[in-house]
Amino acid sequence: MNPNIYRNLLITALFSAVALTWGTTWMAMKITVATVPPIFATGLRFLCAAPLLLLLARYRRVPLLFPVGQRGFQICVMLFYFAIPFTLMIYGERYTSSSLAAIIFATMPAAVLAASLLFLREKTSLQQLIGLAISIGALGTILWHETHAGGVSQLKGIIALVAAVLIHALMYVQCKKRCTGISVLSYNALPCLGAGILLTLTGLTEAPDVHAFSTEALLAIVYLGVVAGVGGILCYFALQQVARPFQASLVFLVFPLIAIALENLLNGTSIGRESLLLLLPLLLGIVLTLYRGARTVEKPVLSPALRR
Repeated sequence: MNPNIYRNLLITALFSAVALTWGTTWMAMKITVATVPPIFATGLRFLCAAPLLLLLARYRRVPLLFPVGQRGFQICVMLFYFAIPFTLMIYGERYTSSSLAAIIFATMPAAVLAASLLFLREKTSLQQLIGLAISIGALGTILWHETHAGGVSQLKGIIALVAAVLIHALMYVQCKKRCTGISVLSYNALPCLGAGILLTLTGLTEAPDVHAFSTEALLAIVYLGVVAGVGGILCYFALQQVARPFQASLVFLVFPLIAIALENLLNGTSIGRESLLLLLPLLLGIVLTLYRGARTVEKPVLSPALRR
């Protein structure tokens, strides 16, 4: 087979796999949190993913510990990349739709750009700044519409999800600053295991009723841990090796559309019409943020899907 054709087919396959994984995790979290408490569910999710990540790290002979001098920061990764934001994600989905959760997380490139400007003083273009402004304005208007439609409980979920995005963006910037060159498996294996143990034990305070857990919720947890947690990491990492940074980052435009379509298909509901119309400027802003600025997200050391 022609090498160019093979490369294009590989990029298409990996891109589709990542987009489908990221687009379906939000519905999986929605199904999970219906019968499983959020902290306990997140702990189980990580415990499903951790053994596979550890086996992969061993197979690839990747060190589990960060280099000497960075091991304290590895604990920060466990807490502020895994434990806290992922719990906020699934907690937020108690009160918001899976469509809205996906839309909020689609603005991750804009959040990373803003954090890079503030903490790394990275140079940026006027185009990126315009994209950042458009993204923030469109998202703010969408959240305003959805909050008025959903009331105070919707606002609680939105705050939790936005907080998770901001924490992830700040952690990405800190990882880029402190720990370049560390394997993606080193970043994920032990922190995922540590977060799984911590959250599962902490989740016992939620008094989880195992008999109330639905079969769908348990399957969704396995899906989140194995397919999204492990498969999502490997596919996105592989995509970045064969595609240009801008190409890979376009997945942020696709996965929220998949999440919206899936929720509409399964539940017959989605976000409001005004919010759907505002998706166009939101996605346009993300494109402007990514173009020529994809270097800010070109080699994330952590899994965004989990992206996430």
